[in-house]
Amino acid sequence: MSIYSGKVAVITGAGSGIGRALAQQLATEGARLALSDISEQGLAETCATLPANCDHRSYVVDASSKDAVYSHAADVERDFGAAHFVFNNAGATVVGTIEHLDIDEIEWQLGINLWGVIYGCKAFLPIMRRQNEGCLVNISSVFGLVGFPAQGAYNISKFGVRGLTECLWQELEGSGIRAVCVHPGGIKTNIEKAGRRSRNASEKEAVFSAAADAMLRTPPETCAADILNGIRRGKRRILTGYLSRTLFCLSRILPNHYPRVIALLSP
Repeated sequence: MSIYSGKVAVITGAGSGIGRALAQQLATEGARLALSDISEQGLAETCATLPANCDHRSYVVDASSKDAVYSHAADVERDFGAAHFVFNNAGATVVGTIEHLDIDEIEWQLGINLWGVIYGCKAFLPIMRRQNEGCLVNISSVFGLVGFPAQGAYNISKFGVRGLTECLWQELEGSGIRAVCVHPGGIKTNIEKAGRRSRNASEKEAVFSAAADAMLRTPPETCAADILNGIRRGKRRILTGYLSRTLFCLSRILPNHYPRVIALLSP
């Protein structure tokens, strides 16, 4: 029997991309799904792809709002009575160098990618404590392993998710609750096109956007399968997608000099 069968899986950012693929694959494994996204239309489209017998509910939630996420956790516990797997997946990007980004643009980025994950962990962890079981799955990025030009705010957010999760590895030891850090590489979603560009953007940001189109290669379905398989195998860190293992190794082998190699890898 699947480890997901009959379990309640909470997925933020379920209206598209990796979140939608996770929902579809968890549904086939018999999970009960609590799906959230800021886009009601995206949620509806995801739900329309699920099997008719899938036990699921959808919730319009702004992951960057503490009150909204805490209310969402209460709603999930009311509706399902539990929360076994929480996928803190909602994310966005703003393309801009640190010099060009305005403070409000950095705050917007951190609100979704970092605070959204913090809120998700804090809101659902008490439920898991009461159950004496659970798994917090936090989506970082390969840009949580290496810095990348014109992705400064995104780097800050994803390095933060990594630090949060690695801390939880130790704090949750022996509790029956796990924390998993996922580092997707170039996943073919609409995150770059749907994201923002700094209002002060110049040619430097244009270079990144051109490179992003070439680097986003791995289907989200492959990423979702890797995540679910990694959790099943008890992994604490999951690498998935184009260049993920390469960048992970570079960050370890050449921690001070990897930018030179990244410049060669970029299209």
